[in-house]
Amino acid sequence: MSDTRRGPLKGLRVIELAGIGPGPFAAMILADLGAEVIRVDRPGDASGVVPPHLDALRRSRESVVLNLRTDEGVDVVLSMVEKADVLIEGFRPGVTERLGLGPDRCLERNPKLVYGRMTGWGQTGPLAQSAGHDISYLALTGALHAMGRADEDPAIPLNLVGDFGGGSLYLVVGVLAAIFEAARSGQGQVVDAAIIDGAANMSAVFHGMMAAGMWQDERGSNELDSGRPWYDVYKTSDDKHVAVGPIEPKFYADFVRGLGLDPAEMDRTSPESWPALRAKIADVFGTRTRDDWAEHFEGTDACVSPVLSLKEAPTHPHMVERRTFVDVNGIQQPAPAPRFSRTPGAVQSTPSTPGADTREVLERWGLGNVDGLLVSGAAIQH
Repeated sequence: MSDTRRGPLKGLRVIELAGIGPGPFAAMILADLGAEVIRVDRPGDASGVVPPHLDALRRSRESVVLNLRTDEGVDVVLSMVEKADVLIEGFRPGVTERLGLGPDRCLERNPKLVYGRMTGWGQTGPLAQSAGHDISYLALTGALHAMGRADEDPAIPLNLVGDFGGGSLYLVVGVLAAIFEAARSGQGQVVDAAIIDGAANMSAVFHGMMAAGMWQDERGSNELDSGRPWYDVYKTSDDKHVAVGPIEPKFYADFVRGLGLDPAEMDRTSPESWPALRAKIADVFGTRTRDDWAEHFEGTDACVSPVLSLKEAPTHPHMVERRTFVDVNGIQQPAPAPRFSRTPGAVQSTPSTPGADTREVLERWGLGNVDGLLVSGAAIQH
């Protein structure tokens, strides 16, 4: 598959020690952008929550199964490390060291290697060895506390903000930055990508706004958290929703006109008037369906959008024209992002099943005695 890859990262070789969540998503991004990413699965590993052939996070790369509890399996990875640019792993701190695949040993074999580590709590700190999930990490950063409506419990933002935003994307940024530096210094290094660090980093703007007295440390009391009637979601007559966000005065004016309301009665300068404004807006949106309102406001600057479901989103005309979603073997899924004018990325292949490519990959990477490895069980071909 490596010869047919395309994208700005073509030629980059990455080893992914299989895990769940943010590690595979980071690997998918690198692979979609053209890197040759080899996923090292473990024998009998059923840690994935989605069947492999349906798991979009496994797309664009090949899979080998190696038994890392054997010296031979570890030696295979170390031999691959010698020819790789990057290794990424998402185990608790110390696990790869105990396997014999820690950063010191890998960098000894390849001094230019970028060793990316993906965890929730980070490699150090009192919680480093504790279990956790996306919601745990968001709770500690202050981000979870800030999400939701006034007088309600915090709203859980799926695992987009923690695992994938604060985790995967920061791992990708860190890996690419370290590759850039290694090309100049000739030295690799360890990238410690912790979800708590990334999610906290993404909240920088709110800390600045708090310091300036422009943000209250209470849910539902600010402009971006449902604290303003002009930045919220409203129910329509068909029990669906529209999202509104006309923050700027000229956009708000378009919004008020589009609702058919009297601008004189919709002045928003006084907080005391906001409950009444919210009630008026809700009453008007309740008179028509979501799709009626979407058509009504389309092409205006009123910042009104239909709230689409995951199944509906790929069919929206804007998404269709931009091909924001693609069909891969009958599975609708998001297309690679971002986009490049000269070297576009692509879904390089369908999701790999564990061990489907073991022999081909090991032979292509120049590993000797592949037959012996398969016979011994250090490597497994499915």
